[in-house]
Amino acid sequence: MKLVTHGATMRFGGLVAVSDLKLEIDKDEIVGLIGPNGAGKTTAFNMITGVYEPTEGRVVFEGEDITGKAPHRITKAGIARTFQNIRLFSTMSVVENVMVGSTVQEKPGWFTSVFGLPGARKRAKEAREFAMDLLQETGLAEFADEQATSLPYGKQRRLEIARALASRPSLLLLDEPAAGMNPQESLELMDFIHHIRDRFKLSILLIEHHMQVVMGVCSRMYVLDYGVTIAQGTPDVIRRDPKVIEAYLGVD
Repeated sequence: MKLVTHGATMRFGGLVAVSDLKLEIDKDEIVGLIGPNGAGKTTAFNMITGVYEPTEGRVVFEGEDITGKAPHRITKAGIARTFQNIRLFSTMSVVENVMVGSTVQEKPGWFTSVFGLPGARKRAKEAREFAMDLLQETGLAEFADEQATSLPYGKQRRLEIARALASRPSLLLLDEPAAGMNPQESLELMDFIHHIRDRFKLSILLIEHHMQVVMGVCSRMYVLDYGVTIAQGTPDVIRRDPKVIEAYLGVD
């Protein structure tokens, strides 16, 4: 089992943002996490990635309890994420943004880095080559030396995913990757998500409001409403569930 949450609960004072969350994500799965705004989806991501320590419950990844561990330690363990609002380094180039993503797996080498010794130059060369390989895989190689924020919106989304892939994760969390995309970009994103899952042998947990995307790429889905899991199952099961139709898809 890749990831399991055992009754993960997050309280903020008297507000229960997520209650008794029980997610299971297996190897190579693409799993969706959906629900209306304020349902607790991003809070669930934050518990998994160490931004929040659950008030109750546990998060177990690859058999290891990672509950409450620091985000950089969880990233090093093999979980990477993107964000609902794009967070690129605006003053860096496309390739430099991806290179930053790979530093979490590097061993400390401050002495060689400060003094520009051959070991540091070798690591920098390898990091750039690895970043360029990722840009090639994500269709961004031709933009490598351009400023990251000069890219069109859809390509900035891809760049953020490429940067997450640079940490060599086995589980990738995508927070609304189709947000702000036009219909054509959304269709291309579906193929892209399948491509990176197959190419990098990943499991993917996906938050998404775009129903065509989430229904098209996910084998299973969980539905949150007011922090409570109200349904889980295949896309066919979810789209027919009366609670989901009322809470998320609309009673009509």
